[in-house]
Amino acid sequence: MTTQNIDLNEYYGVQTIGITKQFDGVKALDDVSLTIPIFGITSIVGPNGSGKSTLVNLITGVLPYDEGTVVIETNAFKVIHAHETPDHGITRTFQEVRLFDQMTVWDNIMVVLTNRKLFPSMAERSKSEHHEKAEEILKQVGMWEKREAMAEDLSYGQRKLLEIGRAMALDVQVYILDEPFAGLFPQMLERVKDLLRELRDNGRTVVFISHNMDIVRELSDHIIVLESGKFLLAGEVEDILNRPEVIRAYLGT
Repeated sequence: MTTQNIDLNEYYGVQTIGITKQFDGVKALDDVSLTIPIFGITSIVGPNGSGKSTLVNLITGVLPYDEGTVVIETNAFKVIHAHETPDHGITRTFQEVRLFDQMTVWDNIMVVLTNRKLFPSMAERSKSEHHEKAEEILKQVGMWEKREAMAEDLSYGQRKLLEIGRAMALDVQVYILDEPFAGLFPQMLERVKDLLRELRDNGRTVVFISHNMDIVRELSDHIIVLESGKFLLAGEVEDILNRPEVIRAYLGT
């Protein structure tokens, strides 16, 4: 990972500077510069095709960016590799949940708590603190009673909770969640809201993508709006969502 130290006027969780990404000659993100505050919950919103998921994929190393710089806390990166991001204080969940389906709920957490590598972690002698932490996380996300279940046998909502638990097990500063509320029944949805609030209250940087404006208004301390691959606006939620340019972006008028 290419890195350099930079001076910041303020302390941010994540910054992007001139990030650009093209697919088949079409710019999915075009010279996007934005800041995510280190404290609070930040939502990333915008119409379909605005570049939200692409932005998250670039920040977390899932996709390489063509131009620009990503700043995580005070380190600037020209190249990010996904497997290295937890070492630099950032992790994420996916819109399509990614788990080790042939492993139990318990082992999905233990893999992360040991050395983050699948086969060595299975052979590693588990320490008592790993067990204690796994129990704490599974109880926190409401999955303790399912600890012996295979991940592939979980409901959609339970899979979402387990994925969030896996992210929490990394114990990093920045948590980015791509559509964490999509497709959840009300009880599960409320539990995920509570988990995001707990992360924020523990001083973590929480970022989420959502199309649900009611949830965005309820949870967000800050909001970032993208439109057609470009940064549009950022600021306090009610002020931004009531701006004419944001309303036009969503309504297409």
